[in-house]
Amino acid sequence: MSIPSGAPVAAPRVPEAVHRRRWAILGVLMFSLLIVVLDNSILNVAVKTIASPAPTGIGATQSELEWAINSYTLVFAGLLFTAGLLGDRIGRKKVLLAGILVFGIGSALAALSSSPGELITWRALMGFGAAFVMPATLAVLMNVFERDEQPKAIGIWAGSVGLGIAIGPITGGLLLEHFWWGSIFLVNVPVVVVALIAMAVLVPDSKDPAPGRVDPFGVVLSIIGLVLLVYGIIRGGELASFTDVTVLAPLIGGLLVLTGFVWHEKRSSHPSIDISYFRKPAFSAAVAAIALVFFALMGVTFFSAFYLQSVRGYTALESGLLILPLAAAQMIFAPRARLVVDRFGARAVCTAGMLLVAVGLAAFALFDAGTPLWVLCLVFFVQGTGMAHIMPPVTVAVMQALPRERAGSGSAINNTFRQVGGALGIAVLGSVLSTVYRGDIEGHLDGVPAAARDVAGESIEATLGVAEKLGPAGKPLVAAANDAFIGAMHVTALGSAAVALVGAAVVALFLPGRPAVRDERAEAPQDTGEPVRQS
Repeated sequence: MSIPSGAPVAAPRVPEAVHRRRWAILGVLMFSLLIVVLDNSILNVAVKTIASPAPTGIGATQSELEWAINSYTLVFAGLLFTAGLLGDRIGRKKVLLAGILVFGIGSALAALSSSPGELITWRALMGFGAAFVMPATLAVLMNVFERDEQPKAIGIWAGSVGLGIAIGPITGGLLLEHFWWGSIFLVNVPVVVVALIAMAVLVPDSKDPAPGRVDPFGVVLSIIGLVLLVYGIIRGGELASFTDVTVLAPLIGGLLVLTGFVWHEKRSSHPSIDISYFRKPAFSAAVAAIALVFFALMGVTFFSAFYLQSVRGYTALESGLLILPLAAAQMIFAPRARLVVDRFGARAVCTAGMLLVAVGLAAFALFDAGTPLWVLCLVFFVQGTGMAHIMPPVTVAVMQALPRERAGSGSAINNTFRQVGGALGIAVLGSVLSTVYRGDIEGHLDGVPAAARDVAGESIEATLGVAEKLGPAGKPLVAAANDAFIGAMHVTALGSAAVALVGAAVVALFLPGRPAVRDERAEAPQDTGEPVRQS
């Protein structure tokens, strides 16, 4: 690593023994992250199977399916900030090991669920464990790589998300073709065992050497505020309305508590997070970009599974294979995003990435039941390319804005905004999808028995289930359901694209531009008589 001219030569921040095995450590961290990403991507292709009656599935309704996803999100988002603080205080390795162990236990229990209620409960336990895994992986990364290598490492780390997206649906499809639905969760257990052994051997522990006094009141406020906010968002999506008192009460309560949290942190002598970082436009724009891109993408990810399986008739495995281009684009471009940023600047790269995501989302508004497969693959590749040029630069902007000692807090902020944005995307865009679908399908339910009419209008899966029971008389209802769903998908896709355009405007206005050209002479190592470690 080069040392600037005139700069004092200091001892390396990263111990030499850790520095030598940094890439092996990154591999272990990616493996740990893969567990969390793998689980969610597997679940996305399994929703249709889980919705089927026993013994194929457990007969989960549309609402129960959303809660199987959102119970995980609720606990995960609510505890992310606290998990990051604990990692900084008691040690990131300890937190990482504990989180993965809890995640593995939750996975085993979820696999044995006999009802939607049990599945929702154990998914919440998995979210508890994942909340301690996600921020810890990025915090450890920041403490085993020197600053000049961090963008490259974060790019590779982000690319592992693409790997999870690729492996998850394919693994889920293969498991669902040969085993019962619970195998999609049971597969996590051996992965957890391997990860625990690898981490115990390779990953060094690190923590804030001077964490200061504990801020228990701030921690409690953050948990209550985030849980209330995310619950209100999820409830709004479940009811397809954000005016109900059961939606407004937690939403307003969560916002008030989080406002109180900010007020408390600004005045505390020992705050959990330095609120002044949000006054930096680049920092705030980066976290906003994370939230907006996941808002747009998570809603589309939820309905694309139904489009591919219910409307197009593909199996879970075939649906997983169709998502491969998105994953491949992330794995190819995310590790190289730093090179493009060095040349053009974070502002131009992230704006272009957001525009690519918007184009990919808007393309769903042109899809119908006969759209060629190559078009689907191209759109997924465009989406993956866009994400690969957004997530690494904005993650670097967030993480390098905070001191290395507070890496856990920085990672928690990064992931909290991502989860809240994703939950909003599923809730808001899911509400739009449900409302438009119900409005379109109601006119075609005249021949459905009155007792089944309300259920039939809930979702495309519910409509198709009723049509199947009607026998030959239900064929017109199947065609009507497909048409109604495609129409609802078009409206939702355009809404998602609009959100991505807002994200493009945010990063174009506030992220830093092209970096200044560095003086080559200023980067030459000075003859100090001490060896300079090569990164």
